[in-house]
Amino acid sequence: MLNKTLILTALAPAVWGSTYLVTTEYLPPDRPLLAAVLRALPAGLLLVALTRRLPKGDWWWRSLVLGTLNIGAFLALLFVAAYRLPGGVAATLGALQPLLVAGLSTGLLGERLTARTLLAGVAGVAGVSLLVLRSSAHLDTLGVAAAAGGAVVMATGVVLSKHWTSPAPLLATTGWQLVAGGLVLVPVALAVEGPPPASLSGANLAGYAYLSLIGAALAYALWFRGIRALPATHVTFLGLLSPVVATLLGWLVLGQRLTAWQLLGAAVVLAAVVFAQGKPLGRTGADKYQPLTTAHRHTDSEMV
Repeated sequence: MLNKTLILTALAPAVWGSTYLVTTEYLPPDRPLLAAVLRALPAGLLLVALTRRLPKGDWWWRSLVLGTLNIGAFLALLFVAAYRLPGGVAATLGALQPLLVAGLSTGLLGERLTARTLLAGVAGVAGVSLLVLRSSAHLDTLGVAAAAGGAVVMATGVVLSKHWTSPAPLLATTGWQLVAGGLVLVPVALAVEGPPPASLSGANLAGYAYLSLIGAALAYALWFRGIRALPATHVTFLGLLSPVVATLLGWLVLGQRLTAWQLLGAAVVLAAVVFAQGKPLGRTGADKYQPLTTAHRHTDSEMV
């Protein structure tokens, strides 16, 4: 029987997989950093206003660090990689994230690095490369560095999010990170793209609203909830679902052609995700998933 928390957490990368479709079909062209700011900052301010909670003590600087890693720096590096690399190359390098999280978790979280995790990680990279990588793809040194850096900062953010458990409600902590990440992106967006467009169409506003309310407020709340309740390595493997959903939507909505290699890649990715969630080799399954602690159970109702 599938774990309910695992399914809810998987919805986050599934939603993020729709970002490409929304961006290309509804948003102004060549404004990815503006989209990142309007995705994170309004959502964060909304959650802070709803929860009416501000950070206390160490959580001022911890929120800044986590927001920068999980959102601000990650999206900025993703922007550089997207502009300097074919999307398939960037996605393949991003698929290294589960292996990075597994390595960091051994040091910071005391999680054991298992053969199952390593095999699933390698399979995940192979599956994503089959799904999105093209033979004509070219490499750019700065683009590769940005894509790899994005995987590193996101992996570090996931592990630190698990290591630093906030005493505040989930939605409040999510809001703090979104605000911090959005504020970090504001000067970068202004320096690179200039001021926002003078006018926006109804489609543009609808696209930004979707990215903010669904792609940020809801998706990040589900993601951080999963990090609180599940092993960090299990959560990060779910991120491999994003390119699968993006490819599927491209086929369903945009009429893009699917090849046999892409179908094989999608199957390998899904198998890697499922395999990574299974009982570690040579261990019992009694401690496979630890339930939300009493201090965290109240957050489930806050997300409804």
